[in-house]
Amino acid sequence: MTMPRAFRRIGRTVNPAVLPLARRMPPLAVVEHVGRRSAKRYQTPVQAFRTETGWVIALAYGADVHWIQNMLAAGGGHLVRRGRRYTLTRPARVHGDPGRRLLPPWARALMALVRVRDYATFTAAEPEPPVKRS
Repeated sequence: MTMPRAFRRIGRTVNPAVLPLARRMPPLAVVEHVGRRSAKRYQTPVQAFRTETGWVIALAYGADVHWIQNMLAAGGGHLVRRGRRYTLTRPARVHGDPGRRLLPPWARALMALVRVRDYATFTAAEPEPPVKRS
C-alpha cells in the first residue's frame, strides 16, 4: 500500500513549508530534479537513508511519482541533506524486501507497518561543500 492519491495534493501544499526543514533535519532531505518534459527545476522533500554506495528513498506515494520518473529519465539528480549536496547517479526502482533491507531497522519497521513496497536507490559521490541556507 502506498499513500492515497489525495495525499499527493496535500503534499503539494505542505512541501514548500517543509523544504527548509528537510534540507537540515535527517532523515528528511530534498531531491533536486529536472522535469523530463518541462525542463523545469524541482525540489521535493523525501526521507533519505545512507547505504554503502549511496542512498535509498522509500516511495511512500508510489513508484509512479514524478520526481522518480524525472530522475530515471535524467540518469540522476541531486540530494541535499544536513546542508550538504550530493550528486546522485544510477537511479533504480527496487520492489519489496531488497529495498526495505537497505533501511535502518526503525525505518524498515515503519515502512512495513504502512506497507510501502517500492524504493529508489542511487549511487552518490562525496558531498559538495555545504549549501548556503535559503
